[in-house]
Amino acid sequence: MSKVSLKALSEKLGLTEGTVSRALNNYTDISEKTRERVRAAAQEMGYRPNSSARRLATGNAECVGYVMSWQLGHLSEPFLGELLDGLSESLSERHWDLTLAVSRSAQDELAIISRMAQSGRVNGFVISRTLTHDPRVDHMREIGIPFVTHGRTANSDAHAWFDIDNYSAFREAVAHLCQLGHKRISHIRGPLEYNFAASRHAGYRRGLLDHGLDLYPEMEAKSDMSENGGYRAMRYLLSLQNPPTAVVCVSDSVALGAMKAIRERGWRPGREVSVIGYDGLPLGEHTDPPLTTMAQPLQTAGRKIGDMLLAVVDGADPKQQQELWSATLERRETDGPPVAERN
Repeated sequence: MSKVSLKALSEKLGLTEGTVSRALNNYTDISEKTRERVRAAAQEMGYRPNSSARRLATGNAECVGYVMSWQLGHLSEPFLGELLDGLSESLSERHWDLTLAVSRSAQDELAIISRMAQSGRVNGFVISRTLTHDPRVDHMREIGIPFVTHGRTANSDAHAWFDIDNYSAFREAVAHLCQLGHKRISHIRGPLEYNFAASRHAGYRRGLLDHGLDLYPEMEAKSDMSENGGYRAMRYLLSLQNPPTAVVCVSDSVALGAMKAIRERGWRPGREVSVIGYDGLPLGEHTDPPLTTMAQPLQTAGRKIGDMLLAVVDGADPKQQQELWSATLERRETDGPPVAERN
């Protein structure tokens, strides 16, 4: 079936193309009766407006920007696809687009945000992997463009955000391992300048103290947000004279690397060393053995973030667009009681 043109629609209605276009775009100089008549005819004929022409006519880009950082292995993180799926789903319901840009440094990221905002190509931004003190947030507030952060900052009172309670999630993960009988529980953490990593680290430490366990710095290992980073960190932890019987990892990707190091030692994750990840990625169901994780609803989160940003673009108070959700423990096969003896 050929596409119905604006000209064909205007000829059927006996109206000029300009009148039909303005009616479809809800211009107030066109009467409501005419607008309803035009919309009814457009639906009957299967007319679909040219999005580029509509955006040019209204001055509305109908587009959201997501600036990805090359740091932290962000581009290869499995969580990103889940998040963007949900975000795209929300935007597509209003026939909006999502534009992705990749930065090569913190300064480059700010420059990209400025360039996209000043060009009028986007109506707002979504950023994730927030820093505790995030210059991107300060910059977007300064230039006055709508935005939502996936994650909080040290002071998020004045802007829109969506986050998972990372502190409580890691406190719960440690409590679960303690209930299984573990006393030597280590943590593979992310870079602490990132608010999510700092919150998860604080939750891990609080969980140990809750159960009367001492804090030992050597039981903590730093990793970037990659499998390789998790692998290297776990090798260090296994080299300790008294290695851990359990480890909570900052992400599922890091946990996969930790599991590889455990297997290389001839042990099985969940038997000699319990492993708990974070994210709840589908790939964790297919690891050997399947990964126990603190699951967050990534695709649902992406959709919610999209809805929140559209609300802010439409004029909602950013302070009223703030939500904190909880992660849930998803037990698979990498958590269990500590074994009495090691080989």
